[in-house]
Amino acid sequence: MPSTDAWWRDAVIYQIYPRSFADADGDGMGDLPGITARLPQLRDLGVDAVWLSPFYPSPQHDAGYDVADYRGVDPRFGSLGDADKLIATAHDLGLKIIVDLVPNHTSSEHAWFQAALRAAPGSPERERYIFRDGKDDEPPNSWQSVFGGSAWERLPDGQWYLHLFDVSQPDLNWDHPEVRAEFLDILRFWLDRGVDGFRVDVAHGLIKDAELTDWSAPSVILGGLESVGPPPPMWDQEGVHEIYRQWRAVLDEYEGGRILVAEAWVQPEERLARYVRPDEMHQAFNFPYLEAPWKPAELREVIDSSLAANATVGATTTWVLSNHDVVRHASRLGFPVGEGRKPGIGAEDPQPDTALGLRRARAATLLMLGLPGSAYLYQGEELGLPEHTTLPDEFREDPAWERSGHTERGRDGCRVPIPWEADAPSYGFGPSDASWLPQPAIWAEYALDRQVGVPGSTYELYRSALRTRREHALGAGTLSWQESEPQVLAFRNDGIVVLANFGAEAVELPAGARVLLSSEPLDADGRVPTDVTVWAML
Repeated sequence: MPSTDAWWRDAVIYQIYPRSFADADGDGMGDLPGITARLPQLRDLGVDAVWLSPFYPSPQHDAGYDVADYRGVDPRFGSLGDADKLIATAHDLGLKIIVDLVPNHTSSEHAWFQAALRAAPGSPERERYIFRDGKDDEPPNSWQSVFGGSAWERLPDGQWYLHLFDVSQPDLNWDHPEVRAEFLDILRFWLDRGVDGFRVDVAHGLIKDAELTDWSAPSVILGGLESVGPPPPMWDQEGVHEIYRQWRAVLDEYEGGRILVAEAWVQPEERLARYVRPDEMHQAFNFPYLEAPWKPAELREVIDSSLAANATVGATTTWVLSNHDVVRHASRLGFPVGEGRKPGIGAEDPQPDTALGLRRARAATLLMLGLPGSAYLYQGEELGLPEHTTLPDEFREDPAWERSGHTERGRDGCRVPIPWEADAPSYGFGPSDASWLPQPAIWAEYALDRQVGVPGSTYELYRSALRTRREHALGAGTLSWQESEPQVLAFRNDGIVVLANFGAEAVELPAGARVLLSSEPLDADGRVPTDVTVWAML
């Protein structure tokens, strides 16, 4: 019988990027033992669960999202025994563990793809992937890679294979029963080891249009789907839902409320809600909310449409502001409102206003955590970490940097190892000075040991917000909008009023309001200044 444990409906889940969280052995690369040692600090922060980005064996052409073996641990990160210890330690601390699953493509070093390269065109080995003959010397169609250039690579025997991402990430053929059976077995492998769920990478991309219809627009995954008209032939095809119904049936065999989380860049919200119907996934990241500008009307529209769409299928709404694929919101919000998504920031690019970005980021976080539903945090945001916007280009590893012809800086700036101790080697990331991406000198001022117990620090704001959120069950609450000025968002979540001021002038709190938490101090007259969010009791 399906579990009735619905912990995930209002959970706060913390994303760990294993390369950059904690390094136990001093080689400059984060690892599973390092994560395990730091788990008590996540418990103290007040989160409910941890999501780990990939740690599987991989040549690391795309930071582990090119998986060579789905049932192992890359030696850079440790061993299966280390994974077992991490899961057990998390459970002892009351934390759930979610692992990343990358089903759209494998690494080109995966045993299946290596067998396909050795086999002839038309062979069973090639049927597991999407191999096609070209048109004379041209690719089978006009599809473009997310990372730039053609989505097709030609082999010496003349056939082409599809890779919507890097050339080292061939797309699997999800119409093949052997592929489907393999991933059902992979799910069971990790469920049997005790994981509490899976974040599914590129969940909207597994099934392709059967005709491989030409599509001339760039294959942009991050915010690249139009909200009207049919989806592109490589994204959000109807057949993905049958796959997730099969997966959900497997998870429901296990106790404890095991979950599936969709990374699905799908618009409008009504189409995204189809991924979280009762017999499919449990959660889907709310990317329209992440991408909404810092404007009250636009944010209210996204909140309303998200809650309404998910209500039609009985699903919770899952809010998020930052992750390993986007510019950190402490920097993103430091630019003029409405500038749009930035594909990375380099030293020669316009720089954000650091103080303004952090002020707005704190306000945005308090607004998000006041909403009913679940929320995701990205490692380091509780420290107020900005993007590393001056990372020297020679250190960049994101494949988007090379494949775009050095026109997109890519995602390395949000993946820099995080600081734990201001005066330690590598700011406490590991026991040595080694760090796979260079850390900026400003990291010292954001280090955890500079913020713990310091009133007004970003860390203590997060900890207070998570404690208050739990005490008042805000994640399980109900939102009702309150009358307010145009430049204010104000809503009641059961007994708490959440008020965010986007305007240039300070605004009054409702009469009789007792402030529980504020992203910045109120002014001398007790009013809410610009770019500040307040939680209050009435």
